[in-house]
Amino acid sequence: MEDSTTDSHPASKIVGVGVSRADNADQAMREAVVALPDTGICFALVFVPERLEPDAVAAALARHLPTTLAFGCTTAGQITPEGYESDALLIVTFPREHFRCSSSLIHPLKPVSIAATATKARQLATRFQKTAGWNRFALVLADGLSKQEDVLVAALEAGLDDMPVFGGSAGGGMAFRSTFVLHGDSFHSNAALLILLETDLAFNGIGFNHFLPTQQCMVVTQALPDERVVLELNGSPAAQEYARQIGCEIGDLSPRVFAENPMLVRSHTAWHVRAIQQVTENGGLSFLCAIDDGLLLTLGRSRAILETLESGLCVLGPDGPHPDLILGFDCFLRKLEIEQNGIVPQASEVLRRHRVLGFNTFGEQHRGVHVNQTFVGVAFFAPQGENPC
Repeated sequence: MEDSTTDSHPASKIVGVGVSRADNADQAMREAVVALPDTGICFALVFVPERLEPDAVAAALARHLPTTLAFGCTTAGQITPEGYESDALLIVTFPREHFRCSSSLIHPLKPVSIAATATKARQLATRFQKTAGWNRFALVLADGLSKQEDVLVAALEAGLDDMPVFGGSAGGGMAFRSTFVLHGDSFHSNAALLILLETDLAFNGIGFNHFLPTQQCMVVTQALPDERVVLELNGSPAAQEYARQIGCEIGDLSPRVFAENPMLVRSHTAWHVRAIQQVTENGGLSFLCAIDDGLLLTLGRSRAILETLESGLCVLGPDGPHPDLILGFDCFLRKLEIEQNGIVPQASEVLRRHRVLGFNTFGEQHRGVHVNQTFVGVAFFAPQGENPC
């Protein structure tokens, strides 16, 4: 595989990275694995593009990386050493020198049992023996079409007490047909993956979006909460009222329009995005986050997405260095907005400079809350004396 880094954007010294754009799953896996370390791997994260069949990727993974513990998911795009991509198989390996892990597959996911999920998470954390001086956090990868992430993350937060939880919902292109998570040697739908990580590295959680609230508010007057569908806003058909509020025709509503005109919900002093997925056949609006009757929704106004990306990724470690790696979970609607504005090269430059690796999601998990159109990440800092900057 060609070297995808430059002198001005040095690669992470902590993790191994393999990337392939091959059309065949076996060839793609073979090319990606060549760039990975031969030994010392604790686990690998595998992010799969829409064009590769999950079962074929699992089979190729068993052939080319047979002894490595692997987690991952299907995606709505990848963040590689080159920045934003759509057709790349990305593998990131984490070394035993700095990481330990324990995992659990939650399957079937729907419907989520809050009590059972919290108990399962608590038991996993209890069985995972602590290492003196190391710190812990949790990663969650969930079926992005399950409509269960809100309850799932709340249950995990309850079961894991003060352990921070980050993650993303698996993607699968714009058709919204299916998404899968990888655990062990196979992919699963209607499932979620909980990974407890322990590391001796300093790390910081990241979460930001690029929207400000406007004065335009709408009340959900009829909804199907289990389906995340709003039938009425302000007593009118939902799609009709939303289109009126943003000043366009119903027939013009599209993912691009939704990406540029999201709904916001206030939680204490923070604003979380409730993104719209599509218009339903009966004139309702299907959302990618929890929705309920009586919820007050505020129309969001976009800020400069490149500026907020730059400022959001500018995090420093306890001793001042920039991150060696940012593991990123970035909403596919953010990438869509960037593509539509023709600024993919500029955004990719920012991602490269800050050493971001990850994938584009159908939703993000950040400290007990499921959100949309948000960048969520974990920044890892090299040990003292190994600052890569």
